[in-house]
Amino acid sequence: MGHAGDDRELCFGTFRLRQSFGPVVSLLLVAIALLGLGGALASALRFRPAFAQSLGQTGAVGGSALGLAAAVNTLYSGRIDVLTASWPMPGGGLHLEIDALSAFFLLPVFGLSLLTGIYGRSYLQGRDTGHAAASWFHLNMLSAAMALVIVARDGLLFLVAWEIMALSPFFLVIFDDRPEAVRQAAWIYLAATHLGTAFLLVMFVLLGNLAGSSDFAGYAAVLHGHPGLSSTMFLLALVGFGAKAGIVPAHVWLPEAHPAAPSHASALMSGAMIKVGIYGIVRILTLMDAPMAWWGWALIAAGASSGVLGVLYALAQHDLKRLLAYHSVENIGIILIGIGIGVLGLAYGMTVLAVLGFAAGLLHVVNHSIFKGLLFLGAGAVQHAAHTVEIEELGGLLKRMPWTGTTFLIGAAAIVGLPPLNGFVSEFLLVYSGYLGLIEPNTAIASAGLVSIVSMGLISGLAAACFAKAFGVVFLGSPRSHEAGEAREAAAPMLVSMAVLALCCVAIGAAAPWAVQSLASVVGTVSHLPPPQVHAALAPVTASLTAAIVVFAVLAGVALVAWILRARRLAIAGVRRAPVWGCGFQRPTARMQYTASSFAQPLVTQFRLLIRNREVLAAPDGYFPTSSSYVSDSGDPFLRLLFAPTFRWFGRMTRRIYVVQHGHIHVYVLYVAATLIALIFWGSLSP
Repeated sequence: MGHAGDDRELCFGTFRLRQSFGPVVSLLLVAIALLGLGGALASALRFRPAFAQSLGQTGAVGGSALGLAAAVNTLYSGRIDVLTASWPMPGGGLHLEIDALSAFFLLPVFGLSLLTGIYGRSYLQGRDTGHAAASWFHLNMLSAAMALVIVARDGLLFLVAWEIMALSPFFLVIFDDRPEAVRQAAWIYLAATHLGTAFLLVMFVLLGNLAGSSDFAGYAAVLHGHPGLSSTMFLLALVGFGAKAGIVPAHVWLPEAHPAAPSHASALMSGAMIKVGIYGIVRILTLMDAPMAWWGWALIAAGASSGVLGVLYALAQHDLKRLLAYHSVENIGIILIGIGIGVLGLAYGMTVLAVLGFAAGLLHVVNHSIFKGLLFLGAGAVQHAAHTVEIEELGGLLKRMPWTGTTFLIGAAAIVGLPPLNGFVSEFLLVYSGYLGLIEPNTAIASAGLVSIVSMGLISGLAAACFAKAFGVVFLGSPRSHEAGEAREAAAPMLVSMAVLALCCVAIGAAAPWAVQSLASVVGTVSHLPPPQVHAALAPVTASLTAAIVVFAVLAGVALVAWILRARRLAIAGVRRAPVWGCGFQRPTARMQYTASSFAQPLVTQFRLLIRNREVLAAPDGYFPTSSSYVSDSGDPFLRLLFAPTFRWFGRMTRRIYVVQHGHIHVYVLYVAATLIALIFWGSLSP
């Protein structure tokens, strides 16, 4: 293996391999191979479920650990590793490259893949069937394909890896395919993801035809100096990659797919897979000249709408995993607002604004992967213990699952942006950049700053209300069902995975100045600015973060001392614990508690025009009513009013072509012959 500045060429049959720089790219290939091998062996040996799951877990943990080491090495050393090879497939080549941007996005992929691998075996306990063993194949292939997409520098290779990444979650979503709702969720996911792939296919075909090759370097050469072409490619990328990221209105697959998939798969899909869509948008931006201002506005508009609508839809949910899925839409919106501010900064030549915007968006990529992975794993522990994630059937789990409840609380505090956790750092950066834009004399920049600040204020407030509902109803109060009352703490491997993610939330928050400054190489890659200039732009905000951390540490210390003094005083006074006052009720029941619906009802009513929640109320009648009922449907309005009618129309159109399917071989042979004749005739007309 060659080191920096070293080139070697090796031949393997039809493959000609040229490797340069260092061994990191080879380590990554070993990681991908180990993931694939572990998954393949698990699938092949599914008739021995326990052994097969062990192999799948070993491949997931081992491959992810190697891949994580490769990513960290690249970020630490600052080197770029390249591997190129010719292959027998026409129209493309094997071109892999790990730069700072790729390594940064590999962190959530391999980090979550490692922890979900540890978590998954215990979560699947009791399902030691061949079906559960085979699920490791799809989980590992998803991780391997995501890594390959991130390091691919060839359009054809990118699309092949993208398609593998798109298909693998389908089999995870349809893991328990007995309910009709699960099968429907899987097909909605498949339709939505391939809608985005269609736009990407058009983009890569157009770029390939113009460049004369499928290499990203050729794409960059074609795009430079052609703002009209760059704008077209930007729009195709925004729609294509945005469908995978979950931008409104192409988000409809997230709240359907995440509740259906196993929870550790949901954590990987929400924490890592949708970030690959963000990576695609950012990578395309790096291939272009200085961006146009309206690109930034398009990203901010998409981010603000996704963020606000995502948290509003989450507020109306009664399924814990569905609620978390909508919060993924919200946080993708936050990421896009940051990237949009960065693009606007570059368009107007405002270096500091560009650096802060990109830093906020990129840091939130990692932060969201950490706390959203934690929350989905926590939801999985709840589901494993109580056999449901229906919020209205839970309650009182903190006493029965203290470790799960504590880690879930940390994740909930992080996602709403409370200090001193990681979510606070990236959201502080975003508000800071919005404030800098707001005080600029440029009207466009000031307007962008105002939109970002107002959006973040609305998103943060609604998110706090939503997670107060989620944590309070699920973990506090009394159990609302027998299963919740019998729940027990999760297994040790599941707790370890959740504890690691919770510690990461605290560590990034506590080391906020270092975390922000460590983004310099990644932000420099995206903005094409030298690292010293990036460090200088980040210096003021790191100073503000340092002051915020010191103030919070002092307040936390004061609160701790006050709590210790109070505890000692109560102990000396002989004060003992007793049941809380029940407002005169002698036999309170779980039905007397707030429900998730009643908690969220004031806010849901305020925003009913956007949420469009469907409610059916049979009110009590008379002095002695015999019955009453209330039903609310929190289904996605975009799915109900836009996509579902479109799918039905498409289904009617496709049923009309069933007449060509006679089931007779001789008719199909006739179709083939007619097609060949048409192609020969068409070819004869070509010059």
